[in-house]
Amino acid sequence: MSERVKEVAAEEFQQAKILAIDAARSGAYLYPLKGIAYFFSHRSLWKPLGSKLLPTLSLGVGVTLFMFAVTYVPQAAVLTIFNGPLAIVTTVLLVLSESSTIFSVLSKNFLIDEALIDTFDGTLLSRNLTSLVSKERQIKPGSDPVAKLGKILRKPFARFTPKAIIRYFLYLPLNFIPVIGTILFVILQGRKFGPTAHQRYFQLKQMNKREKEQFVEQRKGAYTSFGVPAVLLELVPIVGIFFSFTNTVGAALWAADLEQKQTTAPKLREQAELAKKSE
Repeated sequence: MSERVKEVAAEEFQQAKILAIDAARSGAYLYPLKGIAYFFSHRSLWKPLGSKLLPTLSLGVGVTLFMFAVTYVPQAAVLTIFNGPLAIVTTVLLVLSESSTIFSVLSKNFLIDEALIDTFDGTLLSRNLTSLVSKERQIKPGSDPVAKLGKILRKPFARFTPKAIIRYFLYLPLNFIPVIGTILFVILQGRKFGPTAHQRYFQLKQMNKREKEQFVEQRKGAYTSFGVPAVLLELVPIVGIFFSFTNTVGAALWAADLEQKQTTAPKLREQAELAKKSE
């Protein structure tokens, strides 16, 4: 039995090592930061956020204050048993995570869902991917990428499902493990956040369920490396709403780069074949 345990542990470690290498090579962890820089340098992308800023900030403040007032003390008491003095920090992270999740469910489903779609599509238009965006919505003439966005042709994707919420609460007990548990909790959240950030891209690419699963499976490390910093940014109280938009910009920039690689690779192959024939 002990040999079997060692074998399984070795396999798991090897898989984790491969994913970590893939994540590092992909550079996907930089896109949340690229999203911030790109958002600040393209004022037209501010419009969707500006239109929803006040009601969303009010919701964020209300949810965060309520969660700290009602849940911090009892959760700190429980975590103190497992984490000792570290419970002060881990409980803060836990409450912020819970507040962020509740806020995300409410805001992204009822307040900013369309604004995030406009931000994603507007970023793609700013990267000259009009042909991709036009598959799912009307495009108006003009130079402003957000102003060019017309009517969405198909019902937008669902960002949150009951399964996602149930999975989140199943991960919560990890916070009872000092430090490592909280890190694992964030990583697991990030692993699911990554593919969710590209749901609009999958819709624009008109992928079916099987195609999406294959696409994500081939990029598991990259999606996790994107999701972890994105989750951490959105955990920041109140201003997490701002990072929801910059993460959306970052996800769109990543999608644009993926599209560029897909169109560049065939051209390079064609050029290589022509060069061989000329020889």
